[in-house]
Amino acid sequence: MGRNTKHRPDNLCIAIFTLCLSVRSIEYFLIETDKTVIGENVLHKVVGIIILALVLKKAGLSWSDIGFQRNGFVSGILKGLLLGGVCFTISYWLELTILALQGDPAHLEIYISSFSLTGSQIKNTDLLFFVLCVLFNVINVWMEEGVFRGLFIKVFSETKPFMQANFIAAFLFGIWHIIMPIRNWINGEMSFAAMVLLGIGYIILAGIMGIKWGLLYRITGNIWVGLGDHLLNNTVATNMLHVVSLKGADGSWSHRSSPLLLY
Repeated sequence: MGRNTKHRPDNLCIAIFTLCLSVRSIEYFLIETDKTVIGENVLHKVVGIIILALVLKKAGLSWSDIGFQRNGFVSGILKGLLLGGVCFTISYWLELTILALQGDPAHLEIYISSFSLTGSQIKNTDLLFFVLCVLFNVINVWMEEGVFRGLFIKVFSETKPFMQANFIAAFLFGIWHIIMPIRNWINGEMSFAAMVLLGIGYIILAGIMGIKWGLLYRITGNIWVGLGDHLLNNTVATNMLHVVSLKGADGSWSHRSSPLLLY
């Protein structure tokens, strides 16, 4: 009886993860919201937040119990944005330097990319697209940080040491992202070998970032610093700021082609 009780927290997390991943798959493969004017697969994140809220209510927990405390909200977000800003400034500088040394000088452009009705990508510079990008990604990081860092680490920590709980949550966070290369392979946009390689990259690199945000959660006692860093990654580095060279925008060395920045 005690053995079954011990494994219930793990089973709860796996059940929640499976449910959220199923909804994510439906949106990625059937609805494809990111190929509409919305430009983001955001519906499954809204569902994920609803699922998280229901789980918290059922378990008798509050949002503050999983790191969403009111105290430290502003300072935590600002610290996360600063941390991400420093890291990405160095990253962009290195990328531009490498491209220049390769004889392919590049520059930065700010725009929101989306799909036209013909399937081609277009550049959006209207303020509305930037506002929507920020709004949708607030929903994005709220769901992912709430589920993978806030809830999963808390629940796994009931039966495991923190580092083990953090590694498991980070591994699930990596698995969460392999749906992207799988869709590209199914759509004929990459080979099977490339899909496998990129999928492994997602698991490793997204997992590393998950560990980082989990440690920030542990150190600060709240979710805000990791959420701020995650938000900057998703809005600026992934969607707004693009590296444009002679070979085009966001090429082989670019941030958007790297699984590290596609959370």
